[in-house]
Amino acid sequence: MKAIIPVAGTGARLRPLTYTQPKPLIPVAGKPILSYMIEKLLDIGVQEFVFVIGYLGEKIKDFVEQTYPGIDKQFVVQQDRLGSGHAVWTAKDKFRDADEVVIFFGDVIIETDFRIIMEMPGSVIGVKKVQDPREFGIVELNDNGAVVRVSEKPRIPKSDLAMVGFYKITEVQALIDALDYYVFNMETNDELPLTDALMRMMQQGAPFTPVTVDRWFDCGKKEVLLETNALLLRRDDYDPESVPTFDNSIIIHPVSIGPGCQIANSIIGPHVTIGHNARISDAIVKDSIIGNFAALNEVILRHSVIGNDTSIIGMKHSLNIGDNTEIDFSER
Repeated sequence: MKAIIPVAGTGARLRPLTYTQPKPLIPVAGKPILSYMIEKLLDIGVQEFVFVIGYLGEKIKDFVEQTYPGIDKQFVVQQDRLGSGHAVWTAKDKFRDADEVVIFFGDVIIETDFRIIMEMPGSVIGVKKVQDPREFGIVELNDNGAVVRVSEKPRIPKSDLAMVGFYKITEVQALIDALDYYVFNMETNDELPLTDALMRMMQQGAPFTPVTVDRWFDCGKKEVLLETNALLLRRDDYDPESVPTFDNSIIIHPVSIGPGCQIANSIIGPHVTIGHNARISDAIVKDSIIGNFAALNEVILRHSVIGNDTSIIGMKHSLNIGDNTEIDFSER
């Protein structure tokens, strides 16, 4: 079995953070989004990985090579950003000999029992009910619970089951044939979502079984990213003793603080992830993600995402205030 990991997107909804950092490498609860997926696949025995890279792809390649040197990995560059289906098609020569493949998009975190999914016969689509299906690819089921139709961000959805970005495909050649059909008939500047290829496979007779995952975090928006960070930090296996103490500082758990950090005269937490080698002094930080080598001094941050190598210096106030005066420095 091979895993195909498309990580070529630009992460436009998280700009300006993603102008210089690929979304899959944004840290959540102590490790990059991409690591959650790779480690789950390794846990179920997947050893061969094909990464489809594009935007800031060298950073993803460097991260994977340095962090997971022992896995069998290949990298394919999607030169033109023409959709998720096109990204998978770009890598077809790397997986056409596989008995089955797993496709797992590198900007989501999924928590479920993947071993059960892998043991199921036939092709599988991971799904989860959502409030607004118009924002996602959705699946429609027949009375027997089998997938009969998939569609990408329909204006009038006929289902509230969203595809979560995880697929197991046992009909590998049928997938390649479906991708070929659309790519070779694409107009210039068209985009090919993977959904279209899956629908063609169904029309050609390939069956798909839906599997509802336990939890799914689509980390494409700041609000969801921070919510995911908080939820994962609150895991049952969180160990407050693993967090070091710092000079004249208060840590409000749960938090994740990377190695090499210098923190003084500050209050950190709850729900804060701090990358490695950050320097924080005279600050209050809560419900936030702070990147590697960031420097914060005299600031109050909440509900914030701060990139790598960022420097923020706050503003001191010296006040001489008369009677009956109200001054409000709070956010509006």
